[in-house]
Amino acid sequence: MTALTGVGVSPGIGFGPAYVLARETPVPPSDARHGGDAQAERARAARVLEQVAADLEERGVRAGGEAQEILNAQAMMARDPGLATGVAALIDAGGSAARAVYEEFGRYRELLVGAGGYLGERAADLDDIRDRAIALLEGLPMPGLPSQAAEPYVLVARDLAPADTALLSADVVAAFVTEQGGPTSHTAILARAMGVPAVVACPGATSISPGAPVLVDGASGLVRPAPSEEEVTTARNAASAREAVLAAATGPGMTSDGHAVPLLANIGGPRDVDAALKYGAEGIGLYRTEFLFLDRTSAPSDEEQEAAYLDVLNAFPGGRVVVRTLDAGADKPLAFLPPQEEEPNPALGQRGLRLLRAYPQILNAQLGALARAAAKSSAKLQVMAPMVATAEETAWYVAVCREAGLPSAGVMIEIPSAALRASDLAAEADFFSLGTNDLAQYTFAADRQVGTLTALQDAWQPALLDLVALAATGAAERGRPCGVCGEAAGDPVLACVLVGLGVTSLSMGAPALPAVRAALSRHTREQCLLAAQAALTAVSAPEAREAARSHLPGLAGLAL
Repeated sequence: MTALTGVGVSPGIGFGPAYVLARETPVPPSDARHGGDAQAERARAARVLEQVAADLEERGVRAGGEAQEILNAQAMMARDPGLATGVAALIDAGGSAARAVYEEFGRYRELLVGAGGYLGERAADLDDIRDRAIALLEGLPMPGLPSQAAEPYVLVARDLAPADTALLSADVVAAFVTEQGGPTSHTAILARAMGVPAVVACPGATSISPGAPVLVDGASGLVRPAPSEEEVTTARNAASAREAVLAAATGPGMTSDGHAVPLLANIGGPRDVDAALKYGAEGIGLYRTEFLFLDRTSAPSDEEQEAAYLDVLNAFPGGRVVVRTLDAGADKPLAFLPPQEEEPNPALGQRGLRLLRAYPQILNAQLGALARAAAKSSAKLQVMAPMVATAEETAWYVAVCREAGLPSAGVMIEIPSAALRASDLAAEADFFSLGTNDLAQYTFAADRQVGTLTALQDAWQPALLDLVALAATGAAERGRPCGVCGEAAGDPVLACVLVGLGVTSLSMGAPALPAVRAALSRHTREQCLLAAQAALTAVSAPEAREAARSHLPGLAGLAL
């Protein structure tokens, strides 16, 4: 079988026998009926859905970190009252519990897919709940993966549900390969958190023969079934050499000529702090606070918020902790708010700072909890607003933060208008942080959850680099720092380019920190500047990457 190519989303080399996951949904017959006792059948369906929800939560507790947040959100879906009502109605009409679950979940799935964006991505999670519930109702084997194996295997699937992967480790899985998904899919997020190589959006992956040896390059996206012994040896030697280079680079982030570039970690909650410390993060560059708010029927208490913030602040005494205030809205709805007006495109609707301005009590409570936590810690707290489009919005947010007693308030640059008028925004904000994922989505009108549009989400797109340069220049004109906290920061080659563009700090998933630290330590600031200039003159993403690499000779030893 010839080599396959997908999108590398978690670097490293993985080799092992293929375990091809074939998730065949057991479709109950359309004429499946219950025995006549609708009340008992409703109770059976409710009991099974609660069992599925409890199992997902238990898996989340064991997994911790981002996996727990994802699985808790999935458990909330299993307990959705609207789904339960629909299942009960179908049972009252005579259908069996299994058929009712299949039909109602299918109806709800169509709604999610139609919504697209964040909600569309949740369709895969819904399918997993449906399959688990039907398996329990029909006495079929529960979907799952082997937790032990004679040797680490390469997990190949059309797509993966969080429950499939959350409890796996590098001792069990050598690499992930999926036909669907993108850089921000759950598979990509969990693979990076585990430090396991992963390739997504890889057409033809499930045609790999089960048990066949597979070599996976999580950086380039190359998947090679039945590689030669020489190819495996070469790849392993390169991986070993790369690990030695990474281990040799220690201490704070800086270029070889001493230009400091603080290297920070992106986290989704206190459970991610251990990984940040393990990989040498100098602080937190993006603390996503959505885990406190999403998939719950009441707002988090002031005490709960303060405790969650203080846990992270105390982990970095004297260090920087940048907290993004709640980023929610029509694409990530809050169940404890009044129902929002249906929006045809949630990604362009009432979300981020726009929602917080509509419900200021949420922002005020969050800022108050952050201020109290900061007063009890020596960490340097900074807060930033998501989805800021104008200087007026920036000024409003900074004023609210000042009133709450928070001296450092910045904004996310993830809308093109903010990058284009960066100097105006920098006149109001204390700092910038570029979210390259959303900035790419809005720049290219390409939904970040649609695998077929992955090429337009490539952070090497010259138009995106132009916007980064504009934002960094606008910040510098006002004497403001400008960091990057999107996926781009975790690419060691692109990290050097970002420094050349004027970016002052880089924040990423913790496992990416060693490679970025090593890449910076092998190049001068001037080399980074030349690489950035070369990338800006390119007309395509691949050309930009190759042009930049030609000015970064120290990358050779990293085998990137």
